[in-house]
Amino acid sequence: MHIAVTLPEIIVRLVLSVFMASVIGYDREHKNRPAGIKTHALVCAGACIIALIQEKIGYDAIQIAIHQPKLAGIVRADEARLIAQVVSGIGFLGAGTILVQHRTVLGLTTAASLWAVAGIGLAIGMGDYTIGIAGAVAVVLVLVFSKKLIQVHAMKRLEIQYKHKVETKEFIQHYFEKHHITVTNVNFKVTQKPEGQIYVNIYEIEIPRSLNYAEIIEDISMNKNIMCIQMVSI
Repeated sequence: MHIAVTLPEIIVRLVLSVFMASVIGYDREHKNRPAGIKTHALVCAGACIIALIQEKIGYDAIQIAIHQPKLAGIVRADEARLIAQVVSGIGFLGAGTILVQHRTVLGLTTAASLWAVAGIGLAIGMGDYTIGIAGAVAVVLVLVFSKKLIQVHAMKRLEIQYKHKVETKEFIQHYFEKHHITVTNVNFKVTQKPEGQIYVNIYEIEIPRSLNYAEIIEDISMNKNIMCIQMVSI
């Protein structure tokens, strides 16, 4: 049954939604991500406002049906209509935080966190404090502790063309050992060119989460014997 939402209740819901989203946004801003505290707080507050409007529409529809029974079959209030628009509309905002750089997709986590705070705002706006608070805690735990609890090594394939076989292979192996890069497989090939023999190694490697493969390519390419280095599809 719909009950009129009082002004103090509206303020509590808005403040709570902004606070919850700000905690999540702080993590994103601290990690220098595209959307920070203000963006997350505004998304959550906006979703909360939409949910409050939806509650007001539902309450008004019930009041009309009670006081004017003849209109009961005409006046309708779809509980999910406005909420559905928030869920779909937030996707456009999230898409703006996603970037493709050096064949790497960045910003997916931030886009997901924006989508999540919209859900939190909807829950709090509808008066479901338990769902909203529990959801916010779950999002914070995922953002802050997931990498610490679950260590995942990304699998990459690295192609390196070089000359001076012995010297360069020692350099590559030393670099991998120093940065804790695990080689799971390697293919060798030798080509003959006017400048001499060119060696091509294709390494399948596991990269620790702390490393960016663009940095690996840049570091290894600094060696004078490296002629070409690139990531290839697995």
